Amino acid sequence: MFHLKEGDKAPDFTGLDQDEQTIQLKDLKGKKVILYFYPKDDTPGCTKEACNFRDNHKKWQELGYEVIGVSPDTTAKHNKFAFKYDLPFPLIADTEKKIINDYGVWGPKKFMGKTYDGVHRSTYVINEKGIIEKIITKVKTNESTEQLLQVMGLQ
Repeated sequence: MFHLKEGDKAPDFTGLDQDEQTIQLKDLKGKKVILYFYPKDDTPGCTKEACNFRDNHKKWQELGYEVIGVSPDTTAKHNKFAFKYDLPFPLIADTEKKIINDYGVWGPKKFMGKTYDGVHRSTYVINEKGIIEKIITKVKTNESTEQLLQVMGLQ
């Protein structure tokens, strides 16, 4: 878990988004990417995080960043979630957990005294050359944009 570090080459990925469009990291070469991993559509924390990225989407575009969310939910669930909250960015359905495992965000979690495997909420900032510039593993769902801007030295 969390085996990647800042300065590493970002693992390439291919996945389908909520509109069943193929998203590949190699197609984003030359663009900056915010790749955020979250556990499940339509849960309180995940909704807050997605809506924060939605509310700040124009700012991210002005700064030259593509925002992409990834969770193990299906394309159909992503479609409902994106429609319900008017999300203007792709949500990749990683039902096989390939991208999630490649980025090392799957592993044991604890909740109410129980241990289970799941997605560890995290964000990767990938530069135009495909290099990981920043990794956030303790995401503030209500303030994900503000947290990222601060970590990136843009605020």
